[in-house]
Amino acid sequence: MTTLLPAAPSRPTVASAPGPETAPAGPVVRAQSFPEWKRLISQSFVPLETSPAGTRPAASFTGQLTSHQLRELAIVQVDAMAHAVERTPDLIAAGGSGFYKLNLQLSGSGVLRQSGRETVLTTGELTIYDTGQPYTLRFDESFSTLVLMFPKHLVGLSAEQMSGLTALPLGREHRLGRAVVPFLTQTARMLPELDGPIAHRLAMNTVDLLATLLADEAYSSPAAEGGGQAPMLRRIQLFIDGQLSNPDLSPGYVAAAHYISTRSLHKLFEDSGTTAAAWIRERRLAGARHDLADPLLADVPISAIGARWGLPDPAHFSRIFRTAHGCSPSAYRQRT
Repeated sequence: MTTLLPAAPSRPTVASAPGPETAPAGPVVRAQSFPEWKRLISQSFVPLETSPAGTRPAASFTGQLTSHQLRELAIVQVDAMAHAVERTPDLIAAGGSGFYKLNLQLSGSGVLRQSGRETVLTTGELTIYDTGQPYTLRFDESFSTLVLMFPKHLVGLSAEQMSGLTALPLGREHRLGRAVVPFLTQTARMLPELDGPIAHRLAMNTVDLLATLLADEAYSSPAAEGGGQAPMLRRIQLFIDGQLSNPDLSPGYVAAAHYISTRSLHKLFEDSGTTAAAWIRERRLAGARHDLADPLLADVPISAIGARWGLPDPAHFSRIFRTAHGCSPSAYRQRT
């Protein structure tokens, strides 16, 4: 797992004081020049090309990161002068492509571009982008933004679904965004006051809420309806999510519940780049990963976690988990 916000490099100034009122309390790392900022921003997130923007000379640049990290999730407030960052194909090839980053604009404004889309980030706007795809993010004035960075598997949507959601406005005008934005802001303030299992549970609940917002956009918005068999596929995927604990869940079970042939079901998933069986397996494993990483469930037997997600045979659960993640469920629990 990539480590976010490692120990500060020698040049930037490190302090323990909290940042502005909206900042999560915690380690504050400051840069007093643009070269320092370039190093700091790439070390703290994923490798990025960074360049000056606006009218102020780069020599007078200052910026700071106020961070809080909980296992797989990093919450970082960025307060800085005008600049731009770019995630290039060469930098993507060098690593760090397995994450989504979510920006909540707190003050100032910026522009995000990814996948041929452009979103203007004004105060209260929320958007998500993929570190595995090129993007640019430009701020032409001093700004403050809250960034959440987390592994892609926590979202629970396919890469195809997520490809249509990046660089879209999801904040003030979105029906769930209006609830998520204040919750996210308050959570960022609260997390540093908590520690241990409760902080981890709150962080994961935050990601779950974001995943719900993204699923709503993917499944319900008029722009996502499309044509052909897409609406049917989305209904089936939602049905599967509601049946994951059912050990009888299988492609045949799903097909019968929707009054279609198993062959038709396979064709629906084939067109989306996966199979029905693979989708069921990945959604079950995603739920199991979530529970294995939850310290509040540390005393729950691994076999019970498997059964909770429709995998009651411990040997089978361990085998498919190891195939997917390169380690046993118990090893995964220990390392997270």
